[in-house]
Amino acid sequence: MTTDPSFEIPARPQRRYPYDSGVEYEGETVFHLRPAAGRSERELRRLVEAVLDGETYTYGDWLDLPLPLYLVHDEHTGDVFRVVVRDQTVELHVLPATESAGLRAFYEALTDRSDGEWTVELTVEQAQ
Repeated sequence: MTTDPSFEIPARPQRRYPYDSGVEYEGETVFHLRPAAGRSERELRRLVEAVLDGETYTYGDWLDLPLPLYLVHDEHTGDVFRVVVRDQTVELHVLPATESAGLRAFYEALTDRSDGEWTVELTVEQAQ
């Protein structure tokens, strides 16, 4: 495995509650986790669900979307974040109150359950 990334969060999305709709987020911080050895989205989904099915997490996939999207609560750190599986990548989406510890713990659980190395890339879109 590679050196574990810090999962430092350089910017946070801002939550808005428009009058005529539910909740919206402005800005985005996403950590893209990619296995060095290619894996199908089905394999990645199984791996993510194996991690989430442990005692540490409460999660749900309540939306009818064309891709797996989970709202995750880490019982140990108290962090809440979204996990998406797409394009042979596991994405960790930061929410306004997400801290690095929860993201790092998820990454460690994911890499502990899999063979090979993973790369982590960060994308940030600042809120206006």
